[in-house]
Amino acid sequence: MELLNILNELEELIEESPKVPMTRRVMVDENRILDYLDRIRTSLPEEIRQAKWLVKERDKVLSESKKEAQRMLEDVNRQIEQKAEDSEIARQAETIAQQTIQKAEEVSSQIRQGAREYADDILMGLEDKLGKMLAEIQQGRGELRK
Repeated sequence: MELLNILNELEELIEESPKVPMTRRVMVDENRILDYLDRIRTSLPEEIRQAKWLVKERDKVLSESKKEAQRMLEDVNRQIEQKAEDSEIARQAETIAQQTIQKAEEVSSQIRQGAREYADDILMGLEDKLGKMLAEIQQGRGELRK
């Protein structure tokens, strides 16, 4: 990821900058720091676009699973109507229909849950990265103010 590369470069700049004797402070080239901050600002929208894409994909998977479940329900209903001539066949079809509906609902629920967990994991990772970056930026700015 571009953002992580920029942060690594920023960290290298700080580590390689000359130290102020008798302190934990370093002297950093202001223009280079500002350049890194500009690069970070331009790469953040990409991270946000990726997160939005994940949410969109999750919604798409949910929508497709609902359509598939509906199709399966329609198929079951057609099967029930075709086999309704004989009462025994009708009872068997009802059982199959209920099982199929239950299975479709379980699969749909699992897909939804998996999509939510996946999107949440991705967003949580992005949130952690952004939090760390913000903390590092704030620390760097704090160091620059000293």
